[in-house]
Amino acid sequence: MLVMLERLIERILFASRWVMAPFYLGLAVALVLLLVKFMQELFHTVPNVFAMTEAQLVLSILSLIDLSLAGNLLLLVIFSGYENFVSKIDNADHKDRPEWMGKIDYSGMKLKLVASIVAISAIQLLRAFMNIENRDNIELAWLVGIHLTFVVSGVLLALMDRLTESAAGHGKDPHIPHDTDVEDGTVIEHGDKPDGKKAASKSGGKKS
Repeated sequence: MLVMLERLIERILFASRWVMAPFYLGLAVALVLLLVKFMQELFHTVPNVFAMTEAQLVLSILSLIDLSLAGNLLLLVIFSGYENFVSKIDNADHKDRPEWMGKIDYSGMKLKLVASIVAISAIQLLRAFMNIENRDNIELAWLVGIHLTFVVSGVLLALMDRLTESAAGHGKDPHIPHDTDVEDGTVIEHGDKPDGKKAASKSGGKKS
């Protein structure tokens, strides 16, 4: 009885991952909203291009770049988040499938997310400097400070992931190839070369 109850609870918990699916569908809707604002900015720029100064045109282009970076960020979160937490997307044979799909784990997604935020922050800062005559010094200082905060946060996050990976590999025999899967209880003498990807397990014995 307890075993059946345990299995039922585990199935319910495992199925609960589908609760996240509407979140990613909502982010897909947000991507459409970004497209609306992108087209609005583009339609505002094109008819007035001859009346714009060079600085105004550059500012408009930076706005378009900013929106496109935000769209890329949304796609990254949608695809990577769905495949990491909900289910694998079954389109491996599609010719247009991005190469990074299915290869970004949660740690990689965090780093790419922070990198995208830093890029967006840099675009905002560049826009402010392009219009520096209409910007207050305090406002510029805040923009620079926030951008540096994002940069430092990204560096610290990457450093933490590097330390975590180093800790995970601590204690492994350096004489064993990195891609070799050694089962628990296997004893391998230095100089031995495990056959293939997996070393045979011999409890209490040695591989000769």
